[in-house]
Amino acid sequence: MISIVTETYNYCTPGCKMVLKNVKKFGKLLQLVSMREVSRRCNSHFVYSPDANVTIKGERTKMNMFQAVNNALETALRSDPKSIIFGEDVGFGGVFRCTLDLQKKYGKERVFNTPLCEQGIIGFGIGVAVAGSTAIAEIQFADYIFPAFDQLVNEAAKYRYRSGNLFDCGKLTVRAPCGAVGHGALYHSQSPEAYFAHTPGLKIVVPRGPIKAKGLLLSCIRDPDPCIVFEPKVLYRAAVEDVPIEDYQLPIGKADVLIKGSDLTMIGWGTQVHVLKEVARILKEKYKVSAEVIDLVSILPWDIETICNSASKTGRVLVSHEAPLTSGFGAEIAATIQENCFLKLLAPVVRVTGADTPFPHIYEPFYLPTKWRCVDAALQLLDY
Repeated sequence: MISIVTETYNYCTPGCKMVLKNVKKFGKLLQLVSMREVSRRCNSHFVYSPDANVTIKGERTKMNMFQAVNNALETALRSDPKSIIFGEDVGFGGVFRCTLDLQKKYGKERVFNTPLCEQGIIGFGIGVAVAGSTAIAEIQFADYIFPAFDQLVNEAAKYRYRSGNLFDCGKLTVRAPCGAVGHGALYHSQSPEAYFAHTPGLKIVVPRGPIKAKGLLLSCIRDPDPCIVFEPKVLYRAAVEDVPIEDYQLPIGKADVLIKGSDLTMIGWGTQVHVLKEVARILKEKYKVSAEVIDLVSILPWDIETICNSASKTGRVLVSHEAPLTSGFGAEIAATIQENCFLKLLAPVVRVTGADTPFPHIYEPFYLPTKWRCVDAALQLLDY
């Protein structure tokens, strides 16, 4: 245990380093400080930074991400009389308050609770979507989407194909809170996007903040294919922006270049985008390195052109995500870059990810791809 802690010394905040110094000095971790204390000092692994160059016109108001999601859902209900929202506890607002007051405004026939049965939720959603309704389903935590895996992968994704385009369930959108939250442990912190990215017929997006959350959710609700929106739950309250009040949509399948650079490309999605923006700042201030930061935004389909253009320009690529290393979506990105940009690369593509273990509780700070892990990986890339 001591070795595990000391090896992560360089990836911790100053407060955490002080704890770890004492651990190393006395060699008795359990007698000095619990790992919960280390976790408490390290669990803020990112600093949120709002979108700077927003081109959407019109009046705006300050919202956090769950309010932006709520606003998008209210917009969908108001503009489409066939739209319905359903899931566990959505009637009173849900555990993250994303459906707050929607039942009061639109009634129990359009916003209603379901039994605690994810397979049933998605199965019902497929049925009402095929029948002509706009189905918006909530899975309370992305970790519990797996009982519905068969419905999503074998039914929703294939409905149009197997019927020869006679029928489809394209009016199905599934929302699911995902990712680390500081205390979620193995059943409330997973990032399952890669499982579904293997499935033709689905579309998958991950917003990085309130503006993207509203625009992407409305695009998914109105898209002709079934969509999954994985919403990083730690951003529900941590992310605050001036969000356009009017109805707007943002493109599915288009990545965003958030910071332009020439020495290194860094790719992430969701919460990890904000980690990489911090990394870019550290690299510029301390090492005079110009790093390009890209938010992938859409997992399926994903923007191969933008990624490969950046990789060819900089010659060095770092991909970071919270999900485990093996078969994470970063592997697909790395393989695609290798196939398309091999002669332009100056170093192998590097992945900074979660570990190939269940998501831990008290060891979460050592599991997550923090800015210090990413800085270390970036410097090794530059020295290759």
